[in-house]
Amino acid sequence: MAFLEIDNICHRYKTKTGVVDSLKNVNLSIEKGTFTVILGKSGSGKSTLLNIMGLMDDPTSGKYYFDGEDVSNLSPDQKAVCRLEKIGFVFQQFNLLYGMTAFENIELPLGYRGIKKDERRRRVNEMLEFVGLSDRSAHKPGDLSGGQQQRVAIARALINDPAVILADEPTGNLDKKTSDGIIDLFVSLNEQGHTIVMVTHDPEIAGRANKVYHMGDGKLIEMSQYQSGIH
Repeated sequence: MAFLEIDNICHRYKTKTGVVDSLKNVNLSIEKGTFTVILGKSGSGKSTLLNIMGLMDDPTSGKYYFDGEDVSNLSPDQKAVCRLEKIGFVFQQFNLLYGMTAFENIELPLGYRGIKKDERRRRVNEMLEFVGLSDRSAHKPGDLSGGQQQRVAIARALINDPAVILADEPTGNLDKKTSDGIIDLFVSLNEQGHTIVMVTHDPEIAGRANKVYHMGDGKLIEMSQYQSGIH
């Protein structure tokens, strides 16, 4: 079994006008240490799939195996622990706390785990150096550029040494040059052995990944098949 295994997952939700099938019998295998990109337009279902992989949403049917364990039916508390200890999230909107400094934003997950202050300081300083923001540790998000904010968000995602990093349109709010720098950082992380799953609408990013899928109308297809005209 692969490190992350999505087995015949469907996701359905109700609207005022009826029922929407956002995921339709999706199957996906992610091997440890790979960089996987899922391409798709807004509304295609890719963010819903990522939310299920991050244990932030539940499938309507199907199974999800995380490192060999069926996590489909974990309790909310068990899912929260798994997210904290094993999953790092990076979002398009950064999701930083604007009343806190870069240092404090990165440190936050360590506080939830009860890590001692000296160890927290050491880890955060290492992360700030890794993402090139050692000189911005005392700055709050409002005093940082978009690219710098995203680097803080990546550092925060990495601080607990997660088993997988899930990134949802991490360059969606950035200019081309800044976006390229952020993707370079993800590639570097992957080369160091981190497992990364990224959803994006930008096909240029696909060229940096180990494996690429296309999502449309709730269905997932390997990019090689999609390009061959198999829809």
